[in-house]
Amino acid sequence: MRAVNSIIIVGGGTAGWMTAASLKHHFKQRIDITLIESSEIGTIGVGEATIPTIRQFYRHLGLSDLDVIRATRATCKLGIQFNDWHKPGSSFIHPFGVYGQSLKGTDFHHYWLKLRKKNMASELGDYSLGVALAKHNKFTFPAINPPSSLSVFDWALHFDATLFAGLMRTHAEQNGVRRIDAKITHVQRRESDGFIESVQLDYGAHFSADLFIDCSGFKGLLIEETLQTGYEKWTDWLLCDRAFAVQSQSVDVPHSYTKVNARPAGWQWKIPLQHRDGNGHVFASQFMRDEIAREMLIKNVQGELLHEPRKIAFVPGRRKQAWNKNCIAIGLAAGFLEPLESTSIALVQTGIEKIRSLLAAAQYNDSILREFNETTLLEYERVRDFIILHYKLSARDDTEFWRYCRAMKIPDSLQHKMELFKASGHVVNYRWEMFGLPSWLAIFEGFNYLPDVYDAQVDLLDETMLAQNLEKMRESLGRVVDDTPHHHEFIAQHCAAPDFA
Repeated sequence: MRAVNSIIIVGGGTAGWMTAASLKHHFKQRIDITLIESSEIGTIGVGEATIPTIRQFYRHLGLSDLDVIRATRATCKLGIQFNDWHKPGSSFIHPFGVYGQSLKGTDFHHYWLKLRKKNMASELGDYSLGVALAKHNKFTFPAINPPSSLSVFDWALHFDATLFAGLMRTHAEQNGVRRIDAKITHVQRRESDGFIESVQLDYGAHFSADLFIDCSGFKGLLIEETLQTGYEKWTDWLLCDRAFAVQSQSVDVPHSYTKVNARPAGWQWKIPLQHRDGNGHVFASQFMRDEIAREMLIKNVQGELLHEPRKIAFVPGRRKQAWNKNCIAIGLAAGFLEPLESTSIALVQTGIEKIRSLLAAAQYNDSILREFNETTLLEYERVRDFIILHYKLSARDDTEFWRYCRAMKIPDSLQHKMELFKASGHVVNYRWEMFGLPSWLAIFEGFNYLPDVYDAQVDLLDETMLAQNLEKMRESLGRVVDDTPHHHEFIAQHCAAPDFA
């Protein structure tokens, strides 16, 4: 076993400071933690949309939802609206929450599948409180003790990533994390085993540690440039490899969901904050030139641009080992899956959680290292498959990009999941999977990829009664929506940032 009494985190930004804040909060004085970053080196800083797990993360640190919303000028996110993805003119919402109410141990969607075939049910989203609230731009906190599953929904945040990183830095430093502002000029490895021994800084000092965490972004200063770990590319399935991002002035009240609009060779996001909007155009460079992508972004941004669009190049994939020797990669250093489902920060979070769990005794050996790598691989692959699904199921054939996506061969793991759902209506859920049954249902239904079969148990219930129950569900959701404040009213009343109150 190798003892861990000291950790050096290389790189700040969202990934670095989340890691520092969480590990110091967890290990306290048991492990000495130092973060090295250079104020001269910028961060990506466009990960402004999250999924609900982020709230578990900062609550673990003792921060409340209202605290974080105010500090990061955030708004609330009930899900993602996909426009023009299935085909031009189509639109659906992927919510954070369940659909309908299960009956007699059978999932709701099986009852819905039967009634839909007979034109006795409306679209799946009509039985989701999260979707209903989002469509009407409403928001309130979920009930602490919901009266039924129909009242259950979850939510995440749109926030200023730079402000969130600053919040994490404050928490980390208050708890004893040491920050060094310098550039790393050399990384020294031990001759005996190739482990990282120390890093040399631009002013000549050397710092050593038992464990190094690489949060240096795409370049992977330690995990790749030093240890040459290798990178597994997923560019055959995830074609988008460029993005232009820009902030703009808000022109309307913030909506309670992320908008993603399909484009000829990719898609465009709009993320509303309290003080501005975040916008970006993600595209495949083999199907669209940079200058065209940039102009398409600018053309489709409503408010005045606050700066010149920033270009970001990336390679979809993952590091072959997220933990190599005495170095763990977190965030972009570990891999990158395009931001379609807002998973970048969530993968930072799960990486940190695995470190906390596997280093519980402040020591590690090869079996712990293997476990970290195997679970990280599974998690990345399952997020990858979920994102690929959005492209594979599209019925668009208006551009070469979309035609390629429709025809491309997909991973066997995704093929199995699609075939299983088509054959049985069953969505298999695996361990280390970020998206559960409701999320897969949202995409399957949004792209009209539905089975002709359903659980035979459904036929044991009276059809007319089932239809009446579904209609009562819709009516119940409508009453809740009517009694819920508009999203911007909720923000103004409860959690407006100090300079916007």
